[in-house]
Amino acid sequence: MTIELAEVERLISEALPGASVEVVDEGGGDHLRAIVSAPQFAELSRIDQHRLVKSAVRERFDDGSIHALSITVE
Repeated sequence: MTIELAEVERLISEALPGASVEVVDEGGGDHLRAIVSAPQFAELSRIDQHRLVKSAVRERFDDGSIHALSITVE
């Protein structure tokens, strides 16, 4: 099962209002990279930044649409 990149971008953007989000397919349609810049990241550690992004797409991990998500924070 593959997921639309625009859906992943929308889920992250909705969870992090004002964020700049780009999602790219790194292979197979279920291995993705998210490049995210968000005002919510200002005082957070890198691990907490990643947790915010992953929590935004948790349902897609749970249903198998996403197998792997690499996160780059800018």
